Amino acid sequence: MNYKNIDHEVLTSIYKNAHIGLHSISNIIGETDHPDMKAELNEEYEGYEKFIGSLSAYMKEIGLEPKDIGVMKKAFMFTAIKMNTMTNDSKSHIAELMIKGTVMGITELIEIKNGHENELGEKTKELLNELLKLEESYEERLKKLL
Repeated sequence: MNYKNIDHEVLTSIYKNAHIGLHSISNIIGETDHPDMKAELNEEYEGYEKFIGSLSAYMKEIGLEPKDIGVMKKAFMFTAIKMNTMTNDSKSHIAELMIKGTVMGITELIEIKNGHENELGEKTKELLNELLKLEESYEERLKKLL
């Protein structure tokens, strides 16, 4: 596989990772009335939106079309969040759910980084590391809400 294809594959994965975070927040934010949790979720949403905006602009610049996460995955995520918050919508439970999702995203990014870092273009590495840093900061902030 040549570098361009690997970059495109990784950029698509990064996009989906960030988009899943954004979508998860939009699904769960209505499930809490706790002001600190709402504020955290709003800040995270804005962070993902900003990142996705710059990532999308770069992808467009290189002729790569961002691919959405798909209707079935969105429906599954929505249902899972609703079921998980039906009986417990406490701040700590929502923080726990968000941490689990964030850790899944971090794990995926680290796997990509470890598997392809030496094969990626500088901009792709930069975007990968930017999202990784963003999600790691979200994890740390969410831990304080447990």
